Amino acid sequence: MSEQQLLLLAADFVLIVHVAFVAFVILGLIFIYLGLFLKWRWVKNFRFRIAHLAAITVVVLESWIGMICPLTTWEMALRESAGDATYSGSFIQHWLQSLLYYSAPEWVFIVCYTVFGSLVLASWFVVRPARKSKEN
Repeated sequence: MSEQQLLLLAADFVLIVHVAFVAFVILGLIFIYLGLFLKWRWVKNFRFRIAHLAAITVVVLESWIGMICPLTTWEMALRESAGDATYSGSFIQHWLQSLLYYSAPEWVFIVCYTVFGSLVLASWFVVRPARKSKEN
């Protein structure tokens, strides 16, 4: 396997991790509220809830300070190193990028991330996380 192929493979892997992160944030909130109605105990797991809140907090803070996501930066650096300036690569790459990267004014993203982050924060009051008992 050539160095270029390895770099593109690494870039695709970073893209998959990025999509998984986005899915965790979005689906996590959906499952938290669904869990309220379907009485799923796992959505109250404290570690899951902390990880979920931390993930959206990072996204909101990045948007407020105008920072590009490090995963995006890393993926683009790998693609550039491989000499791949476009997104004409693999099937997975094409579709995952179509889902992840879209165009809108910056303020739209800031508002969306902030509203979504507020919904995650509200979920801490609507669907309270379960604390472990002191006996465990």
